Amino acid sequence: MTDGEGTIVGQAAVDQLLEVLDLESTGTMSFRGMSPLVGPQRVYGGQVAGQALVAAGRTVAPDRVVHSLHGYFVRAGDPAEPIAYEVENIRDGRSFSVRRSVALQHGKPIFFMSASFQRHEEGLDHQTPVPPDVPAPDDVPTMSDRLARYPERLGIWGQIPRPIDVRYVGEPGWVRPGDRPAEKHQRVWMRIDGKLPDDPLLHACALTYASDLTLLDSVLSVHGEVWGPGGVVGASLDHALWFHRPFRADEWFLYDCGSPSASGARGLATGQLFTIDGRHIASVVQEGLLRRVGE
Repeated sequence: MTDGEGTIVGQAAVDQLLEVLDLESTGTMSFRGMSPLVGPQRVYGGQVAGQALVAAGRTVAPDRVVHSLHGYFVRAGDPAEPIAYEVENIRDGRSFSVRRSVALQHGKPIFFMSASFQRHEEGLDHQTPVPPDVPAPDDVPTMSDRLARYPERLGIWGQIPRPIDVRYVGEPGWVRPGDRPAEKHQRVWMRIDGKLPDDPLLHACALTYASDLTLLDSVLSVHGEVWGPGGVVGASLDHALWFHRPFRADEWFLYDCGSPSASGARGLATGQLFTIDGRHIASVVQEGLLRRVGE
């Protein structure tokens, strides 16, 4: 399935994402992953984080579910080269399992992650309420609607398959300079744009993949800034994600993002994810490198 511009969307794009997340086993604790055939000049951060979580999760007992991950992006990845993932068993306790997953290209790490998995337990339960008065996904423009206004901003992004349905409540960061008002929050509806298998690890990996898409944009939103010429270029430095409650990544979730601080050419972004019925399913924190560029 393609949209009006010929971009692969829907289940066809989701099936390609599933192929990217389906790592090849090369040993008991080692795996190999590939990048999409069409993509940006460097490996997308959400891809390598999602693949690293796949690798870690495949070495853990199936009754233990990931509850947190912390990763660092240390080198730009080459999408034309396979990525090797080496997993280290840090600990298997009675309730928790901890793994360290390292992504390597040309013998050097491009990303490393610590991930913790927990056996199900009952306990205290409370949550941050969902933001009020946020329009529903069907009441905000689709990605195709927004891109139609800015054909010059498409570039490679008009060719890459879109497995995630992304709908910005406000203006995205890729509009023209001057077209974006300063906003304290950036809110985006997302869902995997097709059907995923029922495996909870796969849904966690898909959410990890999606969580890097728009988070850093919330730093720019505070200033009404945009990406690219006349604005800012950036890169993710680290990424932390906590999973709070069960969810399906192929159902709508609201990504409510903001930025408590930016300084020293770095910006800190935080995000909370809510299901359409208001359950708080995850929290995210990321710091990114942000540098101004000319026209």
